[in-house]
Order: sequence, then C-alpha cells, then structure tokens
Amino acid sequence: MNYSASPFHRFESDGASFVYAGRSAAIVALDAASSAVLEHFTRPGGADLDAWTASIRAHADATALREAFGELVSVGLLGPTGEVPAAAETLPPMPFPVSTLVLNVTNKCNLSCTYCYEYGQDKITDVGAKKAPRMSLETATKSIELLFAESAGQREVSVTFFGGETLLNFDVIRGAVEHAEARARESRKRVSFALTTNATLLTDEIIAFLAAHRFGVNVSIDGARADQDRHRVFQSGKGSYDVVVPRILKLLAAMPRAKDGGRPVGARVTLTKGLADVVETFRHLTQDLSFESVGFAPVTSAEDREWALVASGATAGGDMGRVLEGFRALAKDYVAAALRNESHGFSNLNDLLGELHRGTNKAHPCGAGLGLLGVSTEGELGLCHRFVESDAHALGDLEHGIDQEKRARFLHSVHVSKKIACHDCFARPHCSGGCYHEAYVRYQDATQPNLHYCDWVRAWTALGLDCYAEIARKNPAFLERFEESGDRARHERATTETTA
Repeated sequence: MNYSASPFHRFESDGASFVYAGRSAAIVALDAASSAVLEHFTRPGGADLDAWTASIRAHADATALREAFGELVSVGLLGPTGEVPAAAETLPPMPFPVSTLVLNVTNKCNLSCTYCYEYGQDKITDVGAKKAPRMSLETATKSIELLFAESAGQREVSVTFFGGETLLNFDVIRGAVEHAEARARESRKRVSFALTTNATLLTDEIIAFLAAHRFGVNVSIDGARADQDRHRVFQSGKGSYDVVVPRILKLLAAMPRAKDGGRPVGARVTLTKGLADVVETFRHLTQDLSFESVGFAPVTSAEDREWALVASGATAGGDMGRVLEGFRALAKDYVAAALRNESHGFSNLNDLLGELHRGTNKAHPCGAGLGLLGVSTEGELGLCHRFVESDAHALGDLEHGIDQEKRARFLHSVHVSKKIACHDCFARPHCSGGCYHEAYVRYQDATQPNLHYCDWVRAWTALGLDCYAEIARKNPAFLERFEESGDRARHERATTETTA
C-alpha cells in the first residue's frame, strides 16, 4: 500500500524544524527521524509502505524511523494515498444549539460610507416591500426568547447589536439588555453583550450604559483624519473624524481596561485602496487614540470598485501584498511584546495564534448558521447579520422558529469537505473556504470558496506559524493565556468580531 503526505507547511525557528498539518491542525516539531520519514513520503503518488519498511530494517535508526512514521500517521500528516479523512463529511449533531444572536436593530445609518455592503453597490438585500427601518422592542424580546430556547446545554449566550448605525435604536437596545439579563438570572446562564458603532451618536448616557453592562464594543474607524474622511462620511459629504474622536476618547476613558478585567474596546479598520500604511494606522489608533485592540478587514467589494483592494499579486506587491507587509511589521512588534510577556493590540494575529495554539480545525469558516444567527428588523432569521434581509439565505423567522431542515442543508453544502479546491491547502483548518457573504458577492454563490484570496491566506497563516514557533521556543508561558481562555475566548470573539 502506498502512503502519502497530506497537505502541510514546513517552517523553522532558530534552526528547529516544525510542520503544520493541514488535516489535523497539529503543529509538530520535527527531529531527524520524522523529517526523513516525511520527506520520503512527500512525493507524487506517495511511496510503498512495505518497500520502505524493508529498506530500513538494517538501518541503525530503524526503531526511531518506525516510531516517527506512526506518530506522523497519528497526527494526520501521513495516510494511505487518496484516503479521505473519516470525519470529513460529518456535521455536528443537529439542531446545533445557538449561542449568539446578532440583532440588526436598524437598517438605517447616519453615515454614507462608500464601501458599505448594506447600502452600496454590493447590497444583496432583496428588492420588494420596504423593510421596517428599526426593530421594535417586541421583536427584540422575542429574539432573546428564541436565543434562550435554542441554547440548550450552553452555559453562556451572547447578544450582539448591529445596524446600520446601531445606536439609532438605543432605546430598544436598552430594553433588550434588561430582558436578556432577567432571562439569564431565571435560567442560570451568563449573558454578554456586544455592539458595533460608528461612534457618531455616543453620549454620556450611552457610554455609562455600555460600561455598566460590560459591553464588548467595536468602533468602525479607518484611521487618522484623512483616511477616516475618505470613505466614512455623512450624507452631506462631510467627513466624520472630528465628530467621532471626542466621543471615542470619552468611551475609552469610561470602559474598564483589559488589564483591569474589562473587555477591550476594539477599533475595526476597513482596509481600502489608497489607505495609509497599516502600521501607521495601527499606531495612530493605539498611541494617539489609546485603543487597546485594532483589527483590520480588507474590503470585500469586487475588484472593479474604486476602493477595492486587488488580490492579484497578493504576496508580492499589489494591494494585498502591501497589506501583508504591514501585517508582517505588526507581527514583529507583537512577537517582541510577547517575549517581554506583554500584550499587543494587533487582534488579527492574536486571534490566529489562539486558533493555532488550541489546534482549531474548522469545518466551517465561521459560526454563521451554526452557533450564530442574524435577526432582521422584522424578525427574519438569517445566516448572519449580512444576510438578514436576503430571502435566499433566510433560515426562518421569530414566529415560526428556525427552519432546521434548510439550516442543515446549507451547513452540509458549505462544509469544507465539499470545497474541493480546499482539500490540498495546508491553511484549510484556519480558513475553511472563507466568508459566505464575500463568496456570494464575488461568485453569486455563498457555498463557493474565496479562491481570489487563497495565496494571501496561505501567506498570512504561514506568518502566524512563524510567530507561534518563535514565541513557543522563547517564551512558551505567554501562550498559556490562550489555554486559560478556552471556550470563553471563543465566546468573546463571537460577541466582538461580528463587524461590518
């Protein structure tokens, strides 16, 4: 029988060799024996196991080589040629419990951001009858009831408030929070809240409420004045930077800091063509405005949009290549901080390192339709906040509940085992094909993998592995923070990373 190596990525740190297994997400340190075995079976069509076994019988290290072979098989790096992993087609037991609801409390916004998927050229909302501009408190409380009813076995649930500009419907947010907290006490669950805002409507009253209820807050801001005012403008065309900065500073001063047990207020930067250097933007947001956490999201618009980042040449020059270089510079700073046992605000790398350390192996790219659902202003249930008014992706409504059959069909259709192009990619455990919404915008099919970003995702994952190896070798204690977080970290990310 022939055995072959499954997709992997080999990398080094200070002369030590490692390999990342694309099937199991295991990170394996290679010694001389395991390196030799892996090299032998990494060839087109694999190599005959019986022939190899016979060839090493007289070898001085035969025992070590046989043990190395067994270890590589056990972590999924080696297997019978052409074999499909046994669990590749499986879904979790259905109906899978819901732990996060994203309530789109309004579909209106007081800004007119040019790249917005909700109002711009990439809008996917179905044309037809006008939708309610704001969610009623009755709809919000029904949503909370559905969350608690559908979260069987979950000790923690989360509610994320979204828009439009979320704070245009603050009264409903307040009422929903009060109802959710009462239900949590009754059911002995823990409930947490998150909110994404453009910061234009933050008041002292709202800030005090967010702090009192320990909200996770993400502020959509694209950097310094020139970058913020390029696309994030009011309907009059006036830039928003001078309006939001005083409000952001008040928010940051009022919210408990992470070092004091609070949840960091994150800045969420939409990267567009012509935006300032990533490092420059990061430093402005962390040093000048004092954000503890900054995450970057390349705009998902099609490449013919004037603000779109071109993915071609993603790892060498071009728009996405420049983004990667900026990420590389921030990663270097992150590692230096980690070796001093200090936190760093580059949330993209922080999240990636957490996944690598925990051995996260995704069958689906995110929780959309799985542990997370979106709710429209009128109570329609969608895959996530980006699909709530798209009938083609609806998964029920508050009156009739979740359409479990449709939900299961969708999850089956987007399982990574169905994405043939992903099968030979070492970054599969981290990416699993990418965002459904982006696939729908790009290919008019949410089930398709985002092939236009594959090279970039592989390069980014490889960079994360380099960082992980250096930290693991020089200050492994730093990585313990990812162990301590465990399920709680995943829960926190579900509440704070649901961004526009």
